[in-house]
Amino acid sequence: MFRRPVLQVLHQFVRHESEISSSLVLERSLNRVQLLGRVGQDPVMRQVEGKNPVTIFSLATNEMWRSGDSEVYQMGDVSQKTTWHRISVFRPGLRDVAYQYVKKGSRIYVEGKVDYGEYMDKNNVRRQATTIIADNIIFLSDQTKEKA
Repeated sequence: MFRRPVLQVLHQFVRHESEISSSLVLERSLNRVQLLGRVGQDPVMRQVEGKNPVTIFSLATNEMWRSGDSEVYQMGDVSQKTTWHRISVFRPGLRDVAYQYVKKGSRIYVEGKVDYGEYMDKNNVRRQATTIIADNIIFLSDQTKEKA
């Protein structure tokens, strides 16, 4: 039933040259990230001389799971892990909107790609950094509001 559409999708992502002419295989790949979480700090805008400015902020995502075999839900059975992501926004329009409207505590959805890079710190030590390069941000709510 799904065989034909699946093959059509696969042919879109993988292209082969004739095996007679060469063994070269051209493949498409996918580097896509979707995150939904809360902003950790207000964004900052940085600009290195000769390069375009970038808006940077952190985003927390939570993973929760039940521990134990109990069928009855108890608060102590839930474990949680928070992961922090560094978000960088380079696109001019989105960069400015993110800088102006992203606020600490805001719940947002970010689409983008993973980027692994290196930089030299203040002590001239080479460091590695993982960054999410955002190309879409959706604002889901205002800052968290405490209930009295």
